Amino acid sequence: MDINNQSIIGKLVAENYKAASVFKKYNIDFCCNGNRTIADACRQKQIDENRLIGELSEVINEKAAGDINVNAFPLDLLTDYIEKTHHRYVEKKIPEITPFLQKVVRVHSDNHPELTEVEQLFFDSAADLSAHMKKEELMLFPYIRLLVRAQLSDGKRPQTGLGSAAAYITQMEQEHTAEGERFRRISELTGNYTPPEDACNTYRVTLSLLKEFEEDLHRHIHLENNILFPKSIQLEEKLERV
Repeated sequence: MDINNQSIIGKLVAENYKAASVFKKYNIDFCCNGNRTIADACRQKQIDENRLIGELSEVINEKAAGDINVNAFPLDLLTDYIEKTHHRYVEKKIPEITPFLQKVVRVHSDNHPELTEVEQLFFDSAADLSAHMKKEELMLFPYIRLLVRAQLSDGKRPQTGLGSAAAYITQMEQEHTAEGERFRRISELTGNYTPPEDACNTYRVTLSLLKEFEEDLHRHIHLENNILFPKSIQLEEKLERV
C-alpha cells in the first residue's frame, strides 16, 4: 500500500484496520474525522509526518494470520456484520457498565467530582446510541440491502420512504460525531481512563470497560463512516431512477 502525506486517514484504515493503532497512538481521530490527509492531521497535532508515515508502513506491512478484510465485504454482509458485532456489543455492554459506574460515582464522587459528568455523558450516549442503532436497523440498513438486491436484479433504485441514502447518512454521521465528542470528553475527564491512586477494583474495572467501549465505538463508526456509507451512496447513484 502506497502511503504519503496526501493519503486520506479514513481510507487508510478502511483498507487496513491495523493503521488505526498508529492513529490512536498519536490521538488522531480516524472515524468521525477520517476525511483528512496525513499532512493536515500532522499539522494540527504538530507531528512529524515522515515519522507517522514510517510507522504506518511498518504496521500495515506486518503479516497477520486471520485478518478479516471487511473492506471487501458486500454491503449487505457488512450491515449484518455491524449489527451482529457492534450493535450487539453496545446492547450487551450498556447494562453491564451502568451499575459499575453508578457505584463508582456513589463512592468516589466526593474526591473525584468529574465522575458525575462522566456518568451523565455515558447515560446520554447510551440513550442516543440505542435510538441511533434502531434507526439504522429499521430504516437505513434495510434500504442498503434493497440497493444490493436492485444491483443484482433490475438495476433500478428501490422506492422507499427513506428518501435518498445520502441525506439519511448525513444525519447518521452527525450523530456519530456527537458520540465521538462525548467519549473524547470522558477520556479527557478520566486522564485517558487512568485510575487514580485511591481507585478501588470496581473503579479500575469501570474505567477499563469504558475504554473498551470507546475503542469498539471507534471501530463501529469507522466501518460505517469510511466504508459502508460512501459505498452505499456510490451504489445508489449508479442505480437507475424509477
